[in-house]
Amino acid sequence: MLFRYFLIALGTALLGLAAGPAHAQRNPDRAKVHTFTIAGFKTESGTTLPQARVVYGTYGRLNAARDNAILLPSHYLADHRGYEWLIGPGKALDTTKVFLVATELFGNGHSSSPSNTPEPFHGPRFPVMTIRDNVAAVHQLLTQDLKITHLRAIIGFSMGAQQAFQWAVSYPTFADRLVATSGTAKCYPHGVVRLEGQIAALTADAAFQNGDYTAPPTKGIEAFATVWTAWLYSQEWWRRELWKADSKPGTTFAQVLHEYRTNFIPGADANDLILQMRTWEQHDVGTTPGFGGDVEKALRSIKAPILYMPSETDLYFPLTDARYEAPFIPGVVLKPIPSLWGHTAGAAPNPADAKFLNDNISQFLVQPRR
Repeated sequence: MLFRYFLIALGTALLGLAAGPAHAQRNPDRAKVHTFTIAGFKTESGTTLPQARVVYGTYGRLNAARDNAILLPSHYLADHRGYEWLIGPGKALDTTKVFLVATELFGNGHSSSPSNTPEPFHGPRFPVMTIRDNVAAVHQLLTQDLKITHLRAIIGFSMGAQQAFQWAVSYPTFADRLVATSGTAKCYPHGVVRLEGQIAALTADAAFQNGDYTAPPTKGIEAFATVWTAWLYSQEWWRRELWKADSKPGTTFAQVLHEYRTNFIPGADANDLILQMRTWEQHDVGTTPGFGGDVEKALRSIKAPILYMPSETDLYFPLTDARYEAPFIPGVVLKPIPSLWGHTAGAAPNPADAKFLNDNISQFLVQPRR
């Protein structure tokens, strides 16, 4: 199937929730799905949501000491299944030993989002949610709903990596170690320009109506998808036509491009797409209270060991940004992913990347802490 690799990278975004508890009991590597509701959630922007919902999945069992948990924070428009490339027999996360909590970002269409929140916060009136808002909500989820006060690890891809870095700064002793793949501690100006270009493409559709559309702004979403696709993989990936690896024989480039343009994230809501782009572009650990906007100071404050795995060909979070950040992080292990798969390399889009990620993450998680 043409989109298999991409949907793995996005965690099969908006394709519905996983099977329910009965199925999860038969197969420990399938998630049980839960919702945590926070009353009167105050965002960094100053807006208070009467109710903020965080959808999350759990894998495995929490032990009696409640000390075998690992957090997997989701990425752009993904659901809780976005890390199943790490979960199961022969992979880095064995659910017979660890308890996994896979949370869904605000704005993904399941957790509180522009598309599912009633007025006065419906659609374009939904407040911009920061990465810190998401981390604060999940901290409440863990400590209040699950009674977990410490994590063995936090593992994040893309916007999940942004969350991992924020956890390391906001709650420096909450996790024993962290893993960040294809994501940085700050969205730098070039990343903001990219995201603003994608937002501009989407909102240029007259049907968007400043976010108060009565029908999906299809042409805008298709324009957004086309621009996004150009950045998703490396230039060399396109030149070598690596999309053929999982396409039917005879598939043409024109068909591939058409599929990305018209079926990029099936069923995605335009305001949800924009909300998470705003979350992405505003991320900066340096603006955490106490650091005065100094990202280097914030990175120096990190106490937990971090396995930092940028993709060598990522156009979203370029390797140069990771090389800039790494020297400021105590105890960092910088290990670039040698892949032509661009941004998606951080989520195991092919067997070689999957092996590289699982092998290195497995080794890192069992290393004794210095």
